Amino acid sequence: MSLLKNVHLASEGEDDLYKGYEDFAVDELGEDPEFQRVISTQQGRKKRPPPPGTRGGLPTGTNFRLGTGMGGVRPPTGYAAEGGSARPMTSTGAAGFSRDRGVFDPLGQGSGTSATKISVPSLEPNPEDNPEIAINNLEKKVNSLLEESADANVKGNYTLALELAKEASRKERMLCKQREQKLLTEQINLDLTYSVLFNLANQYHVNRLYDEALNTYLLIVKNKLFGSGGRLRVNMGNICFQQKKYPVAIKHYRMALDQIPDTHRTLRFHILQNICTAYIRMGQYNDAINTYEHLMSEMKENGNYDVAMNLLLCYYALRDVDKLKRHFQRMILIETGTDYDDDRYYSTDESDYQQRMLIEAISDDSLRRLEKETKRKAERTILNAAKLIAPVIEGSLATGFDWCIEVVKNSVHSELASELEITKALTFLREKDLPRAIETLKDCGRRDTKMAVSASTNLSFVFYLSNDVSQSEKYADLAIQMDRYNPLALVNKGNCLYAQGQYQSSVEYYQEALSVEATCSEALYNLGLAYKKLKNFPSALSCFTKLHTIFKSLPQVLYQIADIYEKMEEYDKAIDCFKQLISLVPSDPGVLRKLGELYDSENDRSQAYHYYYESFRYCPTNIEVITWLGAYYMDSQYFDKAATYFEKASLIQPDQVNWQLMIASCYRKMGNYQLAYRCYKSILKSFPNNIDCLRFLVRLSTDQGLNDESAHYNELLRRAEKSLEAKRQKDESTGGVDNGDTRKHDKDKQSDGDPKQPDINYTDPLGELPERPKTSSRSHQAAAKQSEDNFDDVELGDDLLPE
Repeated sequence: MSLLKNVHLASEGEDDLYKGYEDFAVDELGEDPEFQRVISTQQGRKKRPPPPGTRGGLPTGTNFRLGTGMGGVRPPTGYAAEGGSARPMTSTGAAGFSRDRGVFDPLGQGSGTSATKISVPSLEPNPEDNPEIAINNLEKKVNSLLEESADANVKGNYTLALELAKEASRKERMLCKQREQKLLTEQINLDLTYSVLFNLANQYHVNRLYDEALNTYLLIVKNKLFGSGGRLRVNMGNICFQQKKYPVAIKHYRMALDQIPDTHRTLRFHILQNICTAYIRMGQYNDAINTYEHLMSEMKENGNYDVAMNLLLCYYALRDVDKLKRHFQRMILIETGTDYDDDRYYSTDESDYQQRMLIEAISDDSLRRLEKETKRKAERTILNAAKLIAPVIEGSLATGFDWCIEVVKNSVHSELASELEITKALTFLREKDLPRAIETLKDCGRRDTKMAVSASTNLSFVFYLSNDVSQSEKYADLAIQMDRYNPLALVNKGNCLYAQGQYQSSVEYYQEALSVEATCSEALYNLGLAYKKLKNFPSALSCFTKLHTIFKSLPQVLYQIADIYEKMEEYDKAIDCFKQLISLVPSDPGVLRKLGELYDSENDRSQAYHYYYESFRYCPTNIEVITWLGAYYMDSQYFDKAATYFEKASLIQPDQVNWQLMIASCYRKMGNYQLAYRCYKSILKSFPNNIDCLRFLVRLSTDQGLNDESAHYNELLRRAEKSLEAKRQKDESTGGVDNGDTRKHDKDKQSDGDPKQPDINYTDPLGELPERPKTSSRSHQAAAKQSEDNFDDVELGDDLLPE
């Protein structure tokens, strides 16, 4: 019993029932004789022979019964019959054991038939049992919707932002209602309610739902629980301002001012600016002036250039010259808070390494950039103010600029005086006072070098615009001598060489200008034009493609690219570029005509007609377009429409006989011989020696049986032909024009509008007339046949239209 010596029963006084089990040694089981005896006993039981009265382990008595449905002996438990599966062991079923079940289930909870499932409560609390948890979850959902709405607004998706804001507002109202029902009113989050309403009003505003936004802002403003709700009057004023309800906007702004303390000076300053802007929109300049003067007095010497410029505009609107002068002098004295001395950013001692490092660090830091921007803004405002008041403060423009220049010279902005001189010259140039502009620029050129370079550059450009290429080249050379790295002067020099036909030399100057300043668009554009003149189309295309990358919507660049593709015979690319150009200038008749020409060269007559017709709509006086449309309708056998276009052409060029002849030909082709006959007679009155008109008059009068008129026109035709022959012989004898160019010479003279000179080169482009039914007498038929025989040598071609 050595194995059980450590096992003992617990007495009633012992608290630990399992005390001593830890002393049980499993390793000693192999040496324990009692344990080995029990093991051998169990093994002996398994090898026990079958009891008597059995055969092979089966009962042999009469009471033995085979299993139901079995064809033989019932197999013992755990053994499989032939072709079947093993019979399950049911002796261990009470312990919950199953061979196929992977989960230990001693209580039978996994069985759906023999046992009832027992529901185990979840360790997590149920929100339905605790209302505070449900309310907190709903509050988190509201915050999440609020953040998503603000994020959509930042990304520009205003529609989605509004939908999320509406959903957040709906859930927030539900949250407040649930807290009231659960008697948790002390937990109502006023900050969340304020944020939801403010976000909803803001989303209404950006979606231009102004009435809804105003109603939402009113809910916040009228609620006394929101302490800072009165500031939202500014937002309400901005909405009314956008609705052009300026009096209501001013009312809201003033109500906001009443609720904002004086300590918030910046906010009050911006609200007063909004009030002044509303007064200006209403045309109440005096009220705006009073408010702006109040702002200027509060700011004292630290003024604001935006306020100062707006006040100057109000004085200018009232044409108050004295106040304009006083206010301009006051603008000059406004302190920007920056130091105009740039010497502090340059090291005086190169040997002091620490000083050089310090200067290098502060020369381009954020504070230095702010100083530069403030200085630029001040200078730009002063220049604009001077350009505005100079024409009105004195009797003349020059006197006004002189007064402004003197005021600027005596201030800290004295370096602006030279720029005002240049501005004065450009103003003269804008008013087309070229002599005074040139005189002013020459005066500027006699002063310091910086002004002389700018003046010479502008003088070169002025002379170039006035077609004085020699003077332009002179001042361009002067500007280049003073500043070799002046890209505008190099461009002016290249322009002069381009005008003189020296394209290769101009290319060199344009390239040099680009090497100085790679973003000089003038040099790049002119370089492309020079390459185009030199037939270097790939290089020209490269220049214009770079420009198109910089300026996506510049029509001139797109036109040059399309024109180069056309010259390179890449018509598909040219058509694409012209279509892009049409999207920028949809009413340009020249571009539309160009597209029509390209489609016509591609034999796409329908598209060509579309663009030619669009060009005609925008410019109905273009002879080339009218000619094409008339020829198109003639080819399509719509002679009445063709006659309409030729009539328009005859009104534009009444001295051109060909248009009237084309009209008469259209009438003949339509079968309206009477109208054609009258039209030819009208042509003969204006052009009595026109041989083509006489020939058709003879033919038509003969066909109609008008013998007298036919004989009369035959006589006039012979006289015209004799006169033309005599003139031709005279020209040949004097050596004026050879036989090969006689017809061209006569055509050129006829196109000059000389009604006395006959036009013999006309041939009917419509072809032979259909044979007209012979309704006259036989003598008329014989005369008509004789007349037709006389016209056997007349060739009808397509050279009617003017070249």
